[in-house]
Amino acid sequence: MNEIDIKNQICDICGKMWQLGWVAANDGNITVKLGNGLFLATPTGISKSFITPDKIVKINAKGEVLEGSQNSGLKPSSEIKMHLRCYEQREDVGAVVHAHPPTATGYAVANKALDGYTMIEAVIAIGSVPVTPYGTPSTYEVPEAITPYLQEHDVLLLQNHGALTVGADLITAFYRMETLELWAKISLNAHLLGGAVEISRENIDRLCNMRTQYGVTGKHPGYKKYPNGSS
Repeated sequence: MNEIDIKNQICDICGKMWQLGWVAANDGNITVKLGNGLFLATPTGISKSFITPDKIVKINAKGEVLEGSQNSGLKPSSEIKMHLRCYEQREDVGAVVHAHPPTATGYAVANKALDGYTMIEAVIAIGSVPVTPYGTPSTYEVPEAITPYLQEHDVLLLQNHGALTVGADLITAFYRMETLELWAKISLNAHLLGGAVEISRENIDRLCNMRTQYGVTGKHPGYKKYPNGSS
């Protein structure tokens, strides 16, 4: 994809996130790796419903703005440090999505990991999802908090904050956020119905092995649970 197509895709995903209620006001951010140490990023201070291609900024690996089109003064989100850490730690990552999907974020606020292997699609696509330690937004506390988890996980809950997904491309990262929120909703419903029934360890292993068959990229923690549902 060329840069114009990528910018249009970013805008499309921003619109979808806003319509789904995953972001409000200026919440959320998206970055996509271009190569040669360059990235496209959504700007700070603008609702995702108002993002247009000319507002997307190009930055380097230090987060410095190289190109903001005709919109002078635009800069990436203060959360860009978190995004850049994902790219630093994972060469396979081509896009990062941060949002506040309500049900999944509810688990993050309650400090409860989504680590029950109870839904087939979630087992295959993302595995267990930990809650990373609290970090103050815009500081290096957030990238430091997520770093220990990036080698095993493509999906993270950020304590008292929201969710983060990575993927080889933007669509993959978006799909992972979509899977996370659906799984969170189903998990909450199962809890209200008396509790989810976990898939057997044998079948979990079989499902994890099917990732290759389905061409699923990225990392997977295997069968991993977190004490007391927290990180």
